[in-house]
Formats: sequence, C-alpha cells, structure tokens
Amino acid sequence: MILKTFAQFISIVFHPLLVLTYMMGLLLVVNPYLPGQNQGIMLLSIFFSTFLIPMVGILMMRALNLISSLNMPDRQERTIPYIMTGLFYIWICYNLYQDTGTPVAIKIGALGATIGLFLSFLFNLFTKISMHALGMGGLLGFTVLTVLYFSYNGFYLNTGLFGVIQVSTTALLMLVLFLTGLVCTCRMLLDAHTLQDLYAGFIVGLSTQFIATIILI
Repeated sequence: MILKTFAQFISIVFHPLLVLTYMMGLLLVVNPYLPGQNQGIMLLSIFFSTFLIPMVGILMMRALNLISSLNMPDRQERTIPYIMTGLFYIWICYNLYQDTGTPVAIKIGALGATIGLFLSFLFNLFTKISMHALGMGGLLGFTVLTVLYFSYNGFYLNTGLFGVIQVSTTALLMLVLFLTGLVCTCRMLLDAHTLQDLYAGFIVGLSTQFIATIILI
C-alpha cells in the first residue's frame, strides 16, 4: 500500500504535462545567462499553456463523464485530450519560434515535446504507449543536449540551508537518468502500462528532442 502510494505520488510530480516546464526550469538553472529578460514570465507562460489550462480541460471532461478517470486507461478516451493539449503545445511552440529573442535551446525543448505529443497521438490510434515514459524520455534527451551544447561543465545552486554549492552537469544527467528509471518503475508498480508501453514512450520522447535539434540547428 505504501509503495503504491509512493508510486502514485511520483506519477503526479512527474506528470507528462509538467515535463516541458521542468525542461525550461532546468535550462535556466544550468545556464542562467541565456538571453532574455523575461525568463520568469516565459516560464509561467509555458506552465499555464502546457499544464494548467490543458489540465483544467481534462478535469472538466472528467466532471462531464467524457472520460472514465484522469488516468484514461482506455486509449480511445485519450483522443480528445491529445488533440486539445496538442493545440496548446502548437500555440506555445509557435510563439517561442516567432520571438527572435528566445534561445534556440528553449525552442528545441518545446518543438521536441510537441512532436512527441503528436507522435503519441498517432501511436494511440493503434496501441497504447506511456506518456510518463515519453515525458521522461524527452526530459532525459533535453538534459543530454543541455549538457553537450547549452551549459558549462557545472553550475552553482543556492540551497539556502547548505549555502551555495557547485553541481557538475554530469551529476545532473545521472540524476535525470535515475528519475527516468524511477518514474517508469512506478508506472509498472501501478499496473498502468506494460514494459512495451514504457519502452515505446521512452524511445519516442528521447528521439524527438534530437529530431527537434536537427530541425532547428
């Protein structure tokens, strides 16, 4: 019981709709010197457009019994939420692309997440893949790109209680890799997906970040 409660907690904290916000937050922590004076506003805009508003829509669908639960175990229930969420992802991706002051790293993260979402929509027509694994695969891919191209060897983090500490980007990469495995394990513990669902979602999420890099660089 305690293990499943923990697994549910991890699944909520790393909800797929939150991953793009985590990507942008991670980039700004690792490289706070990226151009753009309105980084906080941009981060809030991404949070509202890619998580809060789509989540409100999904909650309304649940209240109207258009979906059986927030987990949407039946893949056919996911069609409308996919389309609705995809529209918001396209909108935020378009706005970031139009803003010449937006760093290319942020555009890559947004485009990769959008491509991943629509690929998962296509897969959903035939089979079910894990959106949690897709999100974490995307986060891992974005972290690899950040470490290789958009960061220094390390960064400073103000922990408050323990003061300012220096963190290597390699340690950050290992942490994201661990979290990816943890989230996928939790989805297995909750019997939410098969191993094949998790592998498919992870591969799609990971690959789309590199596809976005090829398109934009």
